[in-house]
Amino acid sequence: MHKGKKYVDSAKTIDRSKLYDPAEALSTVISTAKAKFDETVELHVKLGVDSRHADQQVRGAIVLPHGTGKNVRVAVFAKGPKADEALAAGADIVGAEDLMERIQKENFFEFDVVIATPDMMGLVGRLGRVLGPKGLMPNPKAGTVSMDVAKAVQESKAGKIEYRLDKTNIIHCPIGKASFGAEKLQDNFDALMGAIIKAKPAAAKGQYIRSCVVASTMGPGVKVNAAKLMA
Repeated sequence: MHKGKKYVDSAKTIDRSKLYDPAEALSTVISTAKAKFDETVELHVKLGVDSRHADQQVRGAIVLPHGTGKNVRVAVFAKGPKADEALAAGADIVGAEDLMERIQKENFFEFDVVIATPDMMGLVGRLGRVLGPKGLMPNPKAGTVSMDVAKAVQESKAGKIEYRLDKTNIIHCPIGKASFGAEKLQDNFDALMGAIIKAKPAAAKGQYIRSCVVASTMGPGVKVNAAKLMA
């Protein structure tokens, strides 16, 4: 895979054999974010669990102290007063069967988060095949299946992110934009890592955090000293 000159130059400034303290790692990532747009800073954490076992799943949601820097578009499946509540809270799209049809027939995906009231999950379940692979399926653990739709919408807008393991037992999450600066990124990093450490399954054996890397959208990864995080 061809890497651009900026990436190559940035990679030279990073010591691949070194495990950086979080603050230094984040400062380094900011200095390597040289794209013409405001790059997203992402956290990648490999865990010592086996996601194939139900008792070793790591999943949850957290509102980052400084948000993600992204304008989050929220779709809500609700009817009646709950639909009105969602709109009043700032939801971008609210609907029921009509919204389901738009997604099915028009391939409509102009949203980043899907929230549903529990009574709508029978309907939303029919969209599992299209919402699931995109990571958009509402889930009670993530707080996206709730009767309190106003709170769910407000939290999503405020920068709530969901963390979950992929098939290789890695969690990938945005923790803000390069323009946030090291201090705000550190607050978001600490909040997310704290949640992941707290979510450690009782069945997990051995080293829980195997590796931890931060990187900007177009920049190289910087390894973080995971041992200090567990201290």
